[in-house]
Amino acid sequence: MLAITPIYAALIAILYVALSAKVIATRRSGKISVGDGGDKTMIKAMRTQANCAEYAPFALLLIAMVELQGASGLMVNLLGLTLLAGRLLHAYGFGRTPQIVILRQIGMVLTFAAILVAALANLVLAL
Repeated sequence: MLAITPIYAALIAILYVALSAKVIATRRSGKISVGDGGDKTMIKAMRTQANCAEYAPFALLLIAMVELQGASGLMVNLLGLTLLAGRLLHAYGFGRTPQIVILRQIGMVLTFAAILVAALANLVLAL
């Protein structure tokens, strides 16, 4: 049974909705119905949202599998917190104008760390 992963999935879903709201607001203010309209602010809002959509589901799936295989609550929480921190830092750093590059970079390192450690943990637990 999953007891921990759903908490991180919910928090990241809230982040994703916030990023989506930013895309919608940017569309409205720039009067952009479809695509990016060549607007740099629109492109940044879209890519910030898309980056979350590209990495978070895969990482959450791996974390859920770690939890389902019986990993300790500490391990699952560390993976979830690492992913959540990574996604928040990346979204904040990338979404700012000008970008806060170090936050974007730390966010990606944390995201990759969560994915890699969860992948390795799944292999260890499965074998």
